[in-house]
Amino acid sequence: MEKWDGSAGTSAFHMPEWMIQFADQKQEFNKRPTKISRRSLSRSISQSSTDSYSSAASYTDSSDDETSPRDKQQKNSKGSSDFCVKNIKQAEFGRREIEIAEQEMPALMALRKRAQGEKPLAGAKIVGCTHITAQTAVLMETLGALGAQCRWAACNIYSTLNEVAAALAESGFPVFAWKGESEDDFWWCIDRCVNVEGWQPNMILDDGGDLTHWIYKKYPNMFKKIKGIVEESVTGVHRLYQLSKAGKLCVPAMNVNDSVTKQKFDNLYCCRESILDGLKRTTDMMFGGKQVVVCGYGEVGKGCCAALKAMGSIVYVTEIDPICALQACMDGFRLVKLNEVIRQVDIVITCTGNKNVVTREHLDRMKNSCIVCNMGHSNTEIDVASLRTPELTWERVRSQVDHVIWPDGKRIVLLAEGRLLNLSCSTVPTFVLSITATTQALALIELYNAPEGRYKQDVYLLPKKMDEYVASLHLPTFDAHLTELTDEQAKYLGLNKNGPFKPNYYRCWLGAACSSLGGGGGGDTAAYICACVRISSKLSV
Repeated sequence: MEKWDGSAGTSAFHMPEWMIQFADQKQEFNKRPTKISRRSLSRSISQSSTDSYSSAASYTDSSDDETSPRDKQQKNSKGSSDFCVKNIKQAEFGRREIEIAEQEMPALMALRKRAQGEKPLAGAKIVGCTHITAQTAVLMETLGALGAQCRWAACNIYSTLNEVAAALAESGFPVFAWKGESEDDFWWCIDRCVNVEGWQPNMILDDGGDLTHWIYKKYPNMFKKIKGIVEESVTGVHRLYQLSKAGKLCVPAMNVNDSVTKQKFDNLYCCRESILDGLKRTTDMMFGGKQVVVCGYGEVGKGCCAALKAMGSIVYVTEIDPICALQACMDGFRLVKLNEVIRQVDIVITCTGNKNVVTREHLDRMKNSCIVCNMGHSNTEIDVASLRTPELTWERVRSQVDHVIWPDGKRIVLLAEGRLLNLSCSTVPTFVLSITATTQALALIELYNAPEGRYKQDVYLLPKKMDEYVASLHLPTFDAHLTELTDEQAKYLGLNKNGPFKPNYYRCWLGAACSSLGGGGGGDTAAYICACVRISSKLSV
């Protein structure tokens, strides 16, 4: 028998000296080796990340102690009990995960190394509400190295990594979060971060707006000492613009979500890689030939569609915005209304930032074994509450996977009870989160150190110079070399040789039309509110 041969086949923002110096240097970091119901504190004060009914306790691993962390008396090795995590004894495992994450977050580690001598956040008291993952831990420890005091809660009841939360608590960070919180737990944790004797926050880092709204609702006087808010999600940004429009925003806020370094990298590339991971871990499915409808063709939708198309899926897109709709068509996807394909698709993915995108009527018409999941920040996109009725049976298949069974035997597969799939059911690429985390850190530094009067009580886009700086910090990882403009070329383009190279309205869907709609057009544009963002915040993620 023959042997087979396989070989045939410019703004008000001013960069500090340490930032300017480091922008011209190659990063050295790349060489580094390596149970009991409780009376709710409050019902949802807005459309929060905990809006729908949840059987959160069942999402914890069966091996975990069933005792609520709120009923435990835990102390770290230094004797502090100012935290509430699942199990402080997991701290060593969490520390290893944080160390792994540090290797893939070169810019944040470089920022820590270069700026910790200057301590640009000395005196800052930051209260945060984000996903508590190894990547967030690197950000928190960086903020601490730059001089800040931090208290932290989770913005999603399923995304906390218990071992990472334990490692942070062991290091002295007051962290209040665990995987599988109830709605009551969720608000209790936020309250414990904010309402502490002898500690008054002066900065907010939020993801989704729940922390900001809680302070507005319960402790409005705190805003007298708060210098600014940094918000990274489309949901939270939309809430900030609503407050601004109503004249109720009493401090400056940075819209990180619409910065280039968040929108074009985190939303797009992070979701392009993590959507498949989340679906595989929960369903073990094969994507080739599957019919998928993706609701929303913003950056998140674009990432999801690209990944599924590459795996051989047949992808449909729904959109409300004609510009994003045209992009979907030109990328080779068929634009449909959800009602047109709901009976035939195998997977439904929401990523619009809206509410009731998938209704009970849609759910009733789905085919047997259709998989339903959400890639948007909040759990409002799929009407999960409508499925909590006596005629439907819920069957737990595995962690964060439920069969919802109709009387005739039809069933759908619901993932993470309609919450954020990737951070609830899988992991996300650390390097991409390094870009977002560095942007968040610089936004905090900018707002905290801004002289009085630079920012008014409104919502601001990040200065483009800051966006470009964050991007430049990540280029050495790829051994990438930027081309420099000659004096003649810079003069011809009307640019500074060192940037910014893009106007502040770059990335916005309406492009240069910003100036005619009330946004800034050029020159000193750090402090204007882009009209495009006002509009886009109501559309897709």
